[in-house]
Amino acid sequence: MNTHTNKKPTVAVVGRPNVGKSTLFNKIAGKRIAIVEDTPGVTRDRIYADSDWNGVEFTLIDTGGIEPNTDDLILRSMREQAKTAIDIADVIIFVVDLRSGVTANDSDVAEMLLKSGKSIVLCVNKVDSVGDTPPEFYEFYELGLGEPYAVSSIHGTGTGDLLDKVVELLKFTATSENHSNGNENENKNDIIKVAVIGKPNVGKSSIINKFLGEERVIVTDIPGTTRDSIDQYFENEHGRYIFIDTAGIRRQNKISDNIEKYSVLRSKSAVERADVCLIMIDAEEGVTFHDERIAGLSHEAGKASIIVVNKWDLIEKDNSTTKKFTDDIKTAFAYMKYVPEIFVSAKTGQRVTKIFELINSVYAESSKRITTGALNDVLSDAIAKTQPPSDKGRRLKIYYMTQTGTKPPVFVLFVNDAELFHFSYQRYIENQLRETFGFGGTPIRFIIKNRSHEDI
Repeated sequence: MNTHTNKKPTVAVVGRPNVGKSTLFNKIAGKRIAIVEDTPGVTRDRIYADSDWNGVEFTLIDTGGIEPNTDDLILRSMREQAKTAIDIADVIIFVVDLRSGVTANDSDVAEMLLKSGKSIVLCVNKVDSVGDTPPEFYEFYELGLGEPYAVSSIHGTGTGDLLDKVVELLKFTATSENHSNGNENENKNDIIKVAVIGKPNVGKSSIINKFLGEERVIVTDIPGTTRDSIDQYFENEHGRYIFIDTAGIRRQNKISDNIEKYSVLRSKSAVERADVCLIMIDAEEGVTFHDERIAGLSHEAGKASIIVVNKWDLIEKDNSTTKKFTDDIKTAFAYMKYVPEIFVSAKTGQRVTKIFELINSVYAESSKRITTGALNDVLSDAIAKTQPPSDKGRRLKIYYMTQTGTKPPVFVLFVNDAELFHFSYQRYIENQLRETFGFGGTPIRFIIKNRSHEDI
């Protein structure tokens, strides 16, 4: 397996918690990607965004705050994530806080960065006053990282000078310049975006880490550890993918603070951005009503989907175990009978690689386009087998059907009276299409239009 490779130069934003890294990240990225709160430790994983300055493109990484000396489980994981970001970065922006001055943790982080041997730009954040540089700014020279840059990430002042320095340090080679300015459209369409969704603690981050072959997303037993949606690029013999790890979606009545509310919105946004959704279910818990609601996000958004039953290694099995669980899935997801399911273990790796074949399959099905002639042959056969419904002596007539879109497949049907086209007959036509053309793993959309027979 090949792990993620950043072809663009990489800039990592690091520092201890609550110094304004995410605000700076969002300002540079030009859009609100990282969650910004005053609570220390809000950004727990690495978050990637493509950015550019004066025509120079680079990948920006936001990181969890570094606490150099801690026994706290999550803070320890955050530190490891930051270390990984430092390892893959070409330039590091080290963010410190003017208001708190140089802290012992700042000094420890500075020492860690100096040992990395990487190019470092020292960013003194929260210099919000306009005019003369405050005297406390100069104490940051003692960190030994060269000239500090005064920045207000909230207002954006000083970020231009900071980025000028970052670009200077990137020292693009001719090769990297050619790549950055080359054919931007090359093979873009064969990258499949996959959102991993589900309740907290069902193993979303674990399955992505198993795919990637490295611990890139924080994994602990604490529900809701992943709060942002994290994009991870990956390629192997099956294809090229971007995995979007999402915050665990909690029931609405359990969302107690703004961070969790943001996370639910971000998870919904991740579904919208995806081509395929992996709907994760905990085998030990079985299918729950909350799983049904989460799966509905994918169905309503028209996304190709796969139901991934995780922790299958923990289930005691007999000859009927898989069939019984499959029946439970079909009953709970009656509105998504088109979705395939797979039973895996992110912990042991059981059947995990087979997920790629399913991703490719459902993506291809959602992208499928059928000729108008073939569609109307199926429609004629369907009408001949089962007459359209009638009401008060008036019978539905379906004149014509054509496909107008993909991902999901969209079909327009021209009829004499849309009100006569009851849901049950729409489902019948859908089933006939699926029997003939497949469309496994993807929803199908119908648009019903009134049209007089003379117009056809």
